[in-house]
Amino acid sequence: MILRTRFAKDIICEFLPPGRPSNKVIIFAMGMPSAPRMKELLQFWAAQGYWVFLPRYRGSWESGGRFLKDSPEKDILDVLNALSKPFKDFWYSKTFIVKPQRIYIFGSSFGGPAAILASRDARVSKVVGISPVVDWRVPLRAEPLGFLGLFIRLGFGLVYRFSMKDWNKLKAGKFYNPVNHLKELDPKKIFLIHAKDDESVSYKSVIAFSKKLGCKLKTYKRGGHLGISFTTRPTLAREIERFLRN
Repeated sequence: MILRTRFAKDIICEFLPPGRPSNKVIIFAMGMPSAPRMKELLQFWAAQGYWVFLPRYRGSWESGGRFLKDSPEKDILDVLNALSKPFKDFWYSKTFIVKPQRIYIFGSSFGGPAAILASRDARVSKVVGISPVVDWRVPLRAEPLGFLGLFIRLGFGLVYRFSMKDWNKLKAGKFYNPVNHLKELDPKKIFLIHAKDDESVSYKSVIAFSKKLGCKLKTYKRGGHLGISFTTRPTLAREIERFLRN
């Protein structure tokens, strides 16, 4: 069973302990909009020996707060902060203590900036970005920001609770935007994965970003807009683990 807790008052988070004793942690920063049904993802990486955590951003799904009031990497870092203390699972009222020594963040699509920006924290060992947005000013071909904001309002209702004023901060390009922070990023901590035929996030923008930063990049000719579950593919999972270890 996937376990559930709450961090930093607002953030509901699903989690699993590792399949064997470990002090390694993966925090997943999800794409958006998406339904957080990631049982197989959590089970896969827990079986590899990681504590795994899947938080809901503030103002989304079961979490409290307002979506995009603050830059979403803050939610990821608030989960990280909370792991320094014991926390309780809601199903069994069991208390867990992690004592993390290696912390990894996997972010896909909308969650890619959260992973990349959170890598500036010295406690974060490595991050993996799958089809990550690296510059909100580059048009999203299949999901223009104006259309996407309206679609989420109509199609997801109160699942995402935000003001259009906050949504438009993305379009301005000064908020939650990795390309603005290239000088603050350590290329050795970042591994990006992208498909050339991605119609949601510009392949060219990710190529340009990775070249300027000098980080590790893996590309696929086909695959479209890759999701975070793509990390469980055996060959890629092994490559990711080598990156995390080194």
